[in-house]
Amino acid sequence: MTTADLWFDPKCPWVWNTSRWLLEVERVREVRPRFHVMSLWLLNEGRTGLEEWYERWLADTLGPVRVLIAAQQKYGDEVLRDLYTAFGTRIHHRKERIGSDLYAGALAEVGLAEELAEAADVTTYDDALKASHHAGLDPLGDDLGTPALHITDSGGARTAFFGPVVSPVPRGEAAGRLWDGVVAVCGTPGFFELKRGRTESPRVD
Repeated sequence: MTTADLWFDPKCPWVWNTSRWLLEVERVREVRPRFHVMSLWLLNEGRTGLEEWYERWLADTLGPVRVLIAAQQKYGDEVLRDLYTAFGTRIHHRKERIGSDLYAGALAEVGLAEELAEAADVTTYDDALKASHHAGLDPLGDDLGTPALHITDSGGARTAFFGPVVSPVPRGEAAGRLWDGVVAVCGTPGFFELKRGRTESPRVD
């Protein structure tokens, strides 16, 4: 069984699509997705020259990842899969305002303690957040964020990279074919980059 470890920030629409793609891949390939938390707020902390709109967009990103880490600490890693889906559905599809009501609703949906929503406003879990963030991003190199994907094959060989960035989400066998290509390309020694300009905003699914 191959494992696909994805590091996500729940507000990012691009990694949301990547995560939904991985769940499609799971249906058509021998792949086990696992989910981990990173933080766009941490990634951009101390950076200068950010566009004003992006600084505003980042302003409410720290609370959700703190809540996710708090839930992970209390219930274990496996809880992140369903809790991320609950967060992402509210953020990307229902367009709910990020805040305590969203946190409490998502936690309740997954059957977790709603008081974990209080973690959004404290620093209690920040060390664990930073550890998770760096575990996912440090192997990628400089100036790369989410989606951060680590693939470990059945023999234990591990490859870490940024991407794929997709819109809309490939479904069924199309998702499997993209997986096959990603594994082939990123598993090639000496391969570093393949990219083209984005022509549209993300269509979340």
